[in-house]
Amino acid sequence: MPDAAFEDPRLAAVYDALDPDRSDLEVYVGLVTDELGARAVLDIGCGTGTFALMLADRGIRVVGVDPARASVDVARRKRGAERVEWHAGTADALPAMAVDAATMTANVAQVFVDDAEWHRVLAAVHERLRPGGTLVLESRRPEREAWLGWTAQETRQVVDVPHEGPVEDWVDVTAVTDDGAGGRLVTFVSPTLFHRDAARIDSVSTLRFRSRATIERSLVDAGFAVIDVRDAPDRPGREWVYLARRPA
Repeated sequence: MPDAAFEDPRLAAVYDALDPDRSDLEVYVGLVTDELGARAVLDIGCGTGTFALMLADRGIRVVGVDPARASVDVARRKRGAERVEWHAGTADALPAMAVDAATMTANVAQVFVDDAEWHRVLAAVHERLRPGGTLVLESRRPEREAWLGWTAQETRQVVDVPHEGPVEDWVDVTAVTDDGAGGRLVTFVSPTLFHRDAARIDSVSTLRFRSRATIERSLVDAGFAVIDVRDAPDRPGREWVYLARRPA
């Protein structure tokens, strides 16, 4: 089940306005197009479509998939959306394809908290990459404890959103537990308050901060060859970017 932040239609409609700076995605556009030379890309967890549309602007054939239908509906209404093939669902339910690259940007790789569902999505990606195709994903390093800054005091903001007026949101961690494999499970609540009608919608999420060893082992178990693990340019020292290739 997708979190309310992505599945609730009212929250999905204001998602981009509350997180407008997606310059962090530029490096992935360059990685996929210039470094990997991909011409067809599967964007897993495409959300409201920002990254998929950035790729489409470069002439890439893009398939975007996300289980949150409300977010995909937002993506479908954006300018240029007709250039992307959108799917509201999971990666393992996608039709057969052979893409050059698959991506999991932002927190996508960390929403799969259960080992079985993580292995299922990796298997689905492996099946839909052409031989020699590459999976690119990012995941925060658990030892850096990024969640320590996820407090109401540090994250609260009020944004004037068109057609909604002032919208306030923040993040507050409610639980941090050991995942039993050198990582952490972090649960947090993300309240959104619509000042115009005093409506409040809470979204509860859990992310898994897997260790580097755990992620690399899971990729190998899924049939990938890990070809690079590099520092994330937008979060140096705090996040790894993994490149895993389906062997030719």
